[in-house]
Amino acid sequence: MVRILAVVGLVGALCSCAVGPDYSRPDVPRPDAFRMANEDADLPALANMPWWELYQDQELQKLIRVALEENKDLERVVATVDEYAARLFIARTDFIPQMTATTNLPFARLGGVRFPGFPSPFSYYLQGNLAWEIDVWGRIRRSNEAARGDLLAREENRRAIILQLVGGVAQAYFELRRFDLQLEIAERTLGAWDESVRISKARHRQGLIHGLDLQQFQAERESAAARIADLKRQIIQKENELSLILGRNPGQIPRGSSLTEQVMPPVVPAGLPSELLQRRPDIIQAEQQLAAATARIGAAKAERFPKFSLTGLLGLANPSLSKLFTTGGEFGAVGPTITGPILNAHSLGFQQRAAEAQARQANAQYKQAILVAFKEVEDALVGVAMAHEQAGAQERQVNALKTALRLANLRYKGGLANYLDVLIAQRNLFDAELALATTRSSHLTSVVQLYKALGGGWLPDQQGQEPTLAAVDKQKNN
Repeated sequence: MVRILAVVGLVGALCSCAVGPDYSRPDVPRPDAFRMANEDADLPALANMPWWELYQDQELQKLIRVALEENKDLERVVATVDEYAARLFIARTDFIPQMTATTNLPFARLGGVRFPGFPSPFSYYLQGNLAWEIDVWGRIRRSNEAARGDLLAREENRRAIILQLVGGVAQAYFELRRFDLQLEIAERTLGAWDESVRISKARHRQGLIHGLDLQQFQAERESAAARIADLKRQIIQKENELSLILGRNPGQIPRGSSLTEQVMPPVVPAGLPSELLQRRPDIIQAEQQLAAATARIGAAKAERFPKFSLTGLLGLANPSLSKLFTTGGEFGAVGPTITGPILNAHSLGFQQRAAEAQARQANAQYKQAILVAFKEVEDALVGVAMAHEQAGAQERQVNALKTALRLANLRYKGGLANYLDVLIAQRNLFDAELALATTRSSHLTSVVQLYKALGGGWLPDQQGQEPTLAAVDKQKNN
């Protein structure tokens, strides 16, 4: 036993290092500031706002909460996190000795049974087996690092799905409210065309206008009616899309504030580009996948070295079941074992090369995720800025066209203008109001996209913190 303990202590001293590369975050060039960021903003970054503060529409908040509770994709991802948490626990059990027990306690005695390694035929025995691999080369440690990286990557994927859900519900809701506003505009315009057709019929009967004028007004009226039918189709399809995100069967979606009543921050500062590395879940997920792939290089390399294990067995045997636990039937053996690859050493070398290639793939994926993140933030920033300017110009255009239509109607009724002036003014106003509704919706969805691109949803006290297993467990318990 003293010799065994000495061997174990010597081997344990060799376990101070693990073969294979240690993970370090790649150095990725990044800009010092976002090109379209508002430098004069004296507000915290938009991503620091919880979603329920950004989206103040009460019905929208209810829809988001329903999606977070009932969405099937999120349910699947949560189950995946649980799976990899179990896989990490399995990997950790490799650190401790593995013990098994075997016995044969038949109800009827079977004579003539001889057990290999024992001098006499025993019919009853109870045996315990011990196997403990001593992690000299760090294979078990690297495997645990890989399992931990896999778990944290899946946890970040869960956060990414949540962020996509929140943004997806908000964007679909704002598009639905755009269709509602456009339907309201189309119905109001249809009413105006009905009035124009009524007046034109009366003037036609009086012989004041030609039949061509009447048919032109009637055609424009039918155009507005066709647009109403198309908008109703888009509304129902958008409600079905939202229902799918909510994890429900297709149905009607409750509404809250109108599109023009939605409250969004007047200034949307983006923060610093370096904050994306700690905030965006897809970047953290890609980094954890890279860390796991790096650890698997060490695990694959350690497979090429001999394995040191402590094995043993201890048991009782006796021809009689009643005397199984009496003295004289004990047997046991314990000692170190060494196993190493011989014929499969060449294939293990290719396994290491495969692990190294996978790590290079993960490294490229991590760098690509950062580039995509910067691109999405810049696109969202320019979308917010330009949509705001475009909406302002279109509002002024709509006001001017409303005045033009009012004057055209007065001149037409007074006989100072022909039907074309009214027709063109009404048509231009209709198109401009529909375009303004689209731009207002684009402004809101651009803010949603910027919030998603910045990895929004974290609380301020979480900024800059690396995810830990304790944090993962705490989030799961909450």
